Amino acid sequence: MKNLSLILNVVLIIAVIVLFVKVFGNKTIQNSPETAIYKDSLSGGKLPIAYVNVDSLLQNYQFAKESNEALISKQENSRLDINSKARQLQNEMAEFQRKLENNAFLSRERAEQEQSRLLKRQQELQALDGKLSQQLMQVQQKMSEQLRDTINAFLKQYNKNNKYQVIFSNTSSDNVLFAVKGYDITTEVTKMLNERYAAKK
Repeated sequence: MKNLSLILNVVLIIAVIVLFVKVFGNKTIQNSPETAIYKDSLSGGKLPIAYVNVDSLLQNYQFAKESNEALISKQENSRLDINSKARQLQNEMAEFQRKLENNAFLSRERAEQEQSRLLKRQQELQALDGKLSQQLMQVQQKMSEQLRDTINAFLKQYNKNNKYQVIFSNTSSDNVLFAVKGYDITTEVTKMLNERYAAKK
């Protein structure tokens, strides 16, 4: 799957380069504002593209850090709740086994009732574990969407003057295998996102 992602990203980069060559190589393009931006970028010796290292952004963007901490806290609370209930059930099952071995039940019917009750509790605990896991996945998905929407909205505002025609995301150097230093805008974007987030608090 990772190889497929890498191949698709390489194909995308090649397509973007071909598009730039066609646009910049065509002498008949009229002087439009977009053409002026392309010419300005090229005259500076730099294509109008940039990338953001998402790993670095998520490690340093305060909203991402707080969201991740909140999710971890929810996961820990859910796990503590499940573990506590599981220990309690385990103790009850051990007590049931001890009573069964010592013939402490008044009748076989009473022993079967207790066994049924414990099995039902075990099933309820498994269902609760599944429900909590599902809820955590939904919370994680919602946080991821909020984070993505926040970053995308910011990048539209950040690039309102069309300085860049393409802004790539780079995760663990998967997409951008090599780029000169000037194309990495991660530090600037992270700083501005943090300033914006702090102003909203």
